[in-house]
Amino acid sequence: MTEKDYNECVRLYADNVYRFILKNLRQEEDARDVVQSAFEKLWKNREGVEVEKSKSYLFTIAYHQMIDHLRKAKRVQLREEFREEAKVSSAPVHHLKKALEEALSRLNETQRSLVLLKDYEGYSYSEIGQITGLNESQVKVYLHRARIQLKNYLVKLENLI
Repeated sequence: MTEKDYNECVRLYADNVYRFILKNLRQEEDARDVVQSAFEKLWKNREGVEVEKSKSYLFTIAYHQMIDHLRKAKRVQLREEFREEAKVSSAPVHHLKKALEEALSRLNETQRSLVLLKDYEGYSYSEIGQITGLNESQVKVYLHRARIQLKNYLVKLENLI
Protein backbone atom coordinates (compact mmCIF):
# COMPACT_ATOMS: atom_id res chain seq x y z
CA MET A 1 0.00 0.00 0.00
CA THR A 2 1.39 3.35 -1.02
CA GLU A 3 0.89 6.67 0.71
CA LYS A 4 -1.71 7.56 -1.92
CA ASP A 5 -3.57 4.29 -1.26
CA TYR A 6 -3.47 4.96 2.48
CA ASN A 7 -4.93 8.45 2.01
CA GLU A 8 -7.67 7.01 -0.19
CA CYS A 9 -8.39 4.41 2.50
CA VAL A 10 -8.75 7.19 5.09
CA ARG A 11 -11.07 9.11 2.78
CA LEU A 12 -13.26 6.08 2.02
CA TYR A 13 -13.47 4.31 5.37
CA ALA A 14 -12.84 6.78 8.20
CA ASP A 15 -16.52 7.64 8.67
CA ASN A 16 -17.65 4.00 8.57
CA VAL A 17 -15.06 2.89 11.10
CA TYR A 18 -15.86 5.83 13.37
CA ARG A 19 -19.62 5.12 13.24
CA PHE A 20 -19.04 1.45 14.03
CA ILE A 21 -16.77 2.18 16.99
CA LEU A 22 -18.97 5.01 18.28
CA LYS A 23 -22.06 2.76 18.24
CA ASN A 24 -20.17 0.26 20.39
CA LEU A 25 -18.42 2.63 22.79
CA ARG A 26 -21.04 5.42 22.91
CA GLN A 27 -18.27 7.89 23.83
CA GLU A 28 -17.08 10.27 21.09
CA GLU A 29 -13.65 10.90 22.61
CA ASP A 30 -12.96 7.19 23.10
CA ALA A 31 -14.21 6.38 19.61
CA ARG A 32 -11.92 9.00 18.07
CA ASP A 33 -8.95 7.61 20.02
CA VAL A 34 -9.66 4.04 18.92
CA VAL A 35 -10.12 5.03 15.27
CA GLN A 36 -6.99 7.14 15.32
CA SER A 37 -4.90 4.33 16.75
CA ALA A 38 -6.37 1.94 14.16
CA PHE A 39 -5.31 4.23 11.32
CA GLU A 40 -1.92 4.65 12.97
CA LYS A 41 -1.45 0.87 12.99
CA LEU A 42 -2.56 0.69 9.37
CA TRP A 43 0.02 3.36 8.50
CA LYS A 44 2.80 1.51 10.32
CA ASN A 45 1.91 -1.77 8.58
CA ARG A 46 0.96 -0.29 5.19
CA GLU A 47 3.82 -2.07 3.40
CA GLY A 48 2.34 -5.48 4.25
CA VAL A 49 -1.30 -4.62 3.53
CA GLU A 50 -2.83 -5.24 0.12
CA VAL A 51 -5.00 -2.38 -1.13
CA GLU A 52 -7.93 -4.74 -1.85
CA LYS A 53 -7.92 -5.96 1.76
CA SER A 54 -7.38 -2.58 3.42
CA LYS A 55 -11.02 -2.12 4.48
CA SER A 56 -11.22 -5.51 6.16
CA TYR A 57 -7.78 -5.01 7.71
CA LEU A 58 -8.78 -1.60 9.05
CA PHE A 59 -12.04 -2.83 10.58
CA THR A 60 -10.18 -5.77 12.14
CA ILE A 61 -7.62 -3.46 13.73
CA ALA A 62 -10.33 -1.06 14.93
CA TYR A 63 -12.39 -3.92 16.38
CA HIS A 64 -9.42 -5.27 18.33
CA GLN A 65 -8.46 -1.77 19.51
CA MET A 66 -12.03 -1.28 20.71
CA ILE A 67 -12.01 -4.59 22.62
CA ASP A 68 -8.69 -3.62 24.24
CA HIS A 69 -10.14 -0.24 25.18
CA LEU A 70 -13.24 -1.84 26.71
CA ARG A 71 -11.17 -4.28 28.73
CA LYS A 72 -8.95 -1.50 30.01
CA ALA A 73 -11.98 0.62 30.91
CA LYS A 74 -13.48 -2.26 32.89
CA ARG A 75 -10.31 -2.58 34.96
CA VAL A 76 -10.24 1.15 35.69
CA GLN A 77 -13.96 1.56 36.45
CA LEU A 78 -14.67 2.47 40.07
CA ARG A 79 -16.94 0.22 42.12
CA GLU A 80 -18.97 3.14 43.42
CA GLU A 81 -20.16 4.06 39.94
CA PHE A 82 -23.35 2.46 38.68
CA ARG A 83 -23.59 0.94 35.22
CA GLU A 84 -26.21 2.40 32.90
CA GLU A 85 -28.24 -0.86 32.99
CA ALA A 86 -28.46 -0.70 36.79
CA LYS A 87 -30.31 2.61 36.80
CA VAL A 88 -34.04 2.31 37.31
CA SER A 89 -36.21 4.33 35.01
CA SER A 90 -39.95 4.68 35.47
CA ALA A 91 -40.55 6.55 32.21
CA PRO A 92 -41.47 4.35 29.23
CA VAL A 93 -39.38 4.51 26.09
CA HIS A 94 -41.16 6.66 23.50
CA HIS A 95 -38.64 6.92 20.71
CA LEU A 96 -37.61 4.10 18.42
CA LYS A 97 -33.99 5.21 18.30
CA LYS A 98 -33.75 5.32 22.08
CA ALA A 99 -35.40 1.89 22.36
CA LEU A 100 -32.98 0.40 19.83
CA GLU A 101 -29.98 1.94 21.57
CA GLU A 102 -31.17 0.57 24.90
CA ALA A 103 -31.72 -2.87 23.39
CA LEU A 104 -28.24 -2.82 21.82
CA SER A 105 -26.67 -1.73 25.10
CA ARG A 106 -28.05 -4.87 26.76
CA LEU A 107 -26.07 -7.12 24.41
CA ASN A 108 -22.54 -8.16 25.26
CA GLU A 109 -19.63 -6.62 23.33
CA THR A 110 -19.36 -9.43 20.80
CA GLN A 111 -23.06 -9.62 20.05
CA ARG A 112 -23.38 -5.84 19.71
CA SER A 113 -20.41 -5.74 17.32
CA LEU A 114 -21.82 -8.56 15.21
CA VAL A 115 -25.24 -6.90 14.92
CA LEU A 116 -23.68 -3.57 13.96
CA LEU A 117 -21.30 -5.13 11.44
CA LYS A 118 -24.04 -7.20 9.78
CA ASP A 119 -27.14 -5.05 9.99
CA TYR A 120 -25.66 -1.56 10.16
CA GLU A 121 -22.51 -1.81 8.06
CA GLY A 122 -23.71 -4.62 5.75
CA TYR A 123 -20.77 -7.01 5.97
CA SER A 124 -21.12 -10.66 4.95
CA TYR A 125 -20.76 -13.46 7.49
CA SER A 126 -17.30 -14.34 6.19
CA GLU A 127 -16.12 -10.71 6.32
CA ILE A 128 -17.40 -10.41 9.89
CA GLY A 129 -15.54 -13.60 10.74
CA GLN A 130 -12.32 -12.12 9.39
CA ILE A 131 -12.82 -8.90 11.33
CA THR A 132 -13.71 -10.53 14.65
CA GLY A 133 -11.58 -13.67 14.44
CA LEU A 134 -14.63 -15.93 14.69
CA ASN A 135 -15.48 -18.63 12.17
CA GLU A 136 -18.52 -18.17 9.96
CA SER A 137 -20.64 -20.64 11.97
CA GLN A 138 -19.89 -18.83 15.22
CA VAL A 139 -20.83 -15.51 13.62
CA LYS A 140 -24.20 -16.93 12.52
CA VAL A 141 -24.96 -18.49 15.91
CA TYR A 142 -23.92 -15.43 17.95
CA LEU A 143 -25.79 -13.11 15.60
CA HIS A 144 -28.93 -15.28 15.82
CA ARG A 145 -28.80 -15.25 19.62
CA ALA A 146 -28.25 -11.48 19.66
CA ARG A 147 -31.25 -10.92 17.41
CA ILE A 148 -33.42 -13.08 19.68
CA GLN A 149 -32.33 -11.00 22.68
CA LEU A 150 -33.12 -7.79 20.79
CA LYS A 151 -36.52 -9.12 19.75
CA ASN A 152 -37.38 -10.24 23.27
CA TYR A 153 -36.46 -6.86 24.71
CA LEU A 154 -38.22 -4.83 22.03
CA VAL A 155 -41.52 -6.75 22.20
CA LYS A 156 -41.96 -6.49 25.95
CA LEU A 157 -45.14 -4.61 26.79
CA GLU A 158 -43.36 -1.84 28.70
CA ASN A 159 -40.94 -1.24 25.81
CA LEU A 160 -43.57 -1.00 23.09
CA ILE A 161 -43.56 2.24 21.22
